[in-house]
Amino acid sequence: MLERLNEEIKRRTRVVRIFPNTESCLRLVRALCVETHETWLEDSRYLNMTLLAEQKKELLRMAA
Repeated sequence: MLERLNEEIKRRTRVVRIFPNTESCLRLVRALCVETHETWLEDSRYLNMTLLAEQKKELLRMAA
């Protein structure tokens, strides 16, 4: 995953070519990292834990 992020940073910085200052480059890299992180959080959710907790409560109620 880290290699994919590095490739995306490289691709996006090549599009810009010349940054006016260091801060603008860091701003782009941070934005890409935040976007990647948010995408990973949303897409990598294999199991909805709230549904599991509700099912567990229901099973405990049935057992009591």
